[in-house]
Amino acid sequence: MKVDKEIKFDIVEKIAILSTDSKGWSKELNLVSWNDAEPKFDIRSWSEDHSRMGKGITLSEEEVSVLLEVLKTKLES
Repeated sequence: MKVDKEIKFDIVEKIAILSTDSKGWSKELNLVSWNDAEPKFDIRSWSEDHSRMGKGITLSEEEVSVLLEVLKTKLES
């Protein structure tokens, strides 16, 4: 038997809107607390009123630091 658990989230800080599509959904970088856990960096698409979300990726501060270094290296080459 499948039990659907409601996902609880709190957008602690809106950092950046990366893009917006023709339907008004925006791909955003935010600091989000999922199910009352420690906030993490989160990249995903959100509806205009943030009532719906698409699939995304959540990263710890360590993972964001590694990603930043990799991107710096890649963009400088």
